[in-house]
Amino acid sequence: MRRRGRFRIALAALVVAVAASVLLPGAASAHPLGNFSINHLSQVRISQGSVEVHYILDQAEIPTFQESQSFDRNGDGAITGAERGPLLERKLAEIAPGLRVTVDGRVVDLGAPRQPTLAFPPGQGGLSLTRVEASFTAPIPAGPHRVELHDGTYQGRVGWKAIQVLPGEGTDVRSSVSATDPTGGLRAYPVDLLQSPPDQRDASFMARQGSGQVSAPEGEDVGPVTTDRAQDGFAGALTSANDHGLLILLLLGSAFVWGALHALSPGHGKTMVAGYLAGSRGRAKDAALLGLTVTITHTSAVFALGLITLAASAYVLPEDLYPWLGVASGAMVIAIGLWAIWTRLRRWRAMRTEHDHGHHHMHGHGGHSHSHGHTHEHSGAPITTRSLIALGVSGGIVPCPSALVVLVAAISQHRLGLGLALILAFSVGLAATLTAVGLAVLHGGRLIQRLRPERRLFGGRIAGVLPALSATLIVVAGTLITLRAIPQIG
Repeated sequence: MRRRGRFRIALAALVVAVAASVLLPGAASAHPLGNFSINHLSQVRISQGSVEVHYILDQAEIPTFQESQSFDRNGDGAITGAERGPLLERKLAEIAPGLRVTVDGRVVDLGAPRQPTLAFPPGQGGLSLTRVEASFTAPIPAGPHRVELHDGTYQGRVGWKAIQVLPGEGTDVRSSVSATDPTGGLRAYPVDLLQSPPDQRDASFMARQGSGQVSAPEGEDVGPVTTDRAQDGFAGALTSANDHGLLILLLLGSAFVWGALHALSPGHGKTMVAGYLAGSRGRAKDAALLGLTVTITHTSAVFALGLITLAASAYVLPEDLYPWLGVASGAMVIAIGLWAIWTRLRRWRAMRTEHDHGHHHMHGHGGHSHSHGHTHEHSGAPITTRSLIALGVSGGIVPCPSALVVLVAAISQHRLGLGLALILAFSVGLAATLTAVGLAVLHGGRLIQRLRPERRLFGGRIAGVLPALSATLIVVAGTLITLRAIPQIG
């Protein structure tokens, strides 16, 4: 009974770990790549004699930090009053050329922005966001008109892009875009749309004399919204300026826990680890090597992406690398799975040949059996160090965006040593979860092999099909990772 209970516990732990990789959502943020995003909203108001475009920009932590390096004279990560003017002028120079309004097919001049504002709301990890608001107005003749807006600002950047129509004075307007804004002016983002934010850059309007009525498509019921990014999990670890030893220990422990929990989100290798070790002759030290490889790979990936963020952002956008890293991770997993299928198929054929030879040998000696020391308990393919390292690299090659925020925040606060320690603790927590999954699988497999003889039929059947099923599971997991990353390339 004791063995049976232990087997059930181990099997339940494995099922929960594998199911978590599919069912659990990722960590909440304003956007899946929220720390990189540049979000903008254009609010259009058509009145008698004028068309107005009120533009709102919400720029996330990483691009804000990159941009501030050119204006931060004190090197403290903060933009002073004297530095705000040139920065605001630069932002307006980026925005204005991207807004194009046509009236009855002719481009109109929006003129200089009116009452522009620049603010730096708090973001994750003690970093700041950038918020710009500005209104552009163009005069138009009285009468009915067809007005069109094209928002070509910040092409190629991830984020929320939307256009909204507002009631004008003395006109009735029929719009191709909604009159509602679920973000409240880019202050809170619908949770249901984080995986697929709108990319709305064009809108058309038919305006005629009237009483301020707007006819527009109804907005979707978007449900709850996110409202606070300033203290979101691991990225908030460096917010405190206290360097007391006990607090640092607590921060390191917290980073470890966040890393362990982060490993439960999709795409972090739990399924491939379980599938690989379940169908192989794995040992505890193999699971430990896997965890060590994940730690080294994830930490190195964060540092490499941080270097690109700080030194090479003019040539490579960090957010553009994430999908390619995901594709590389998935391709590696698929290759490992196919290799496992080929190896286990070859081993199965060898065992069948050996079995047939042994059966013939037994009959050739008067029915006396001769054991060759081989059993079917070890039907799994042997684990190689190369394959373990490849599996660990595929599980840690995609760095967590929050870890990158911690690195950038540490640089901006001149606390690089603490930041590196926190990232290492986070990576160790990530690896600990994957190692625990591997140990649970290995332990469960040994319990199956130790079942009493009257239960061998059930255990033997599982052991017989497990190598093939686990190898197939690895290929499926790699395919899902790749398919998830490909749509983000663009």
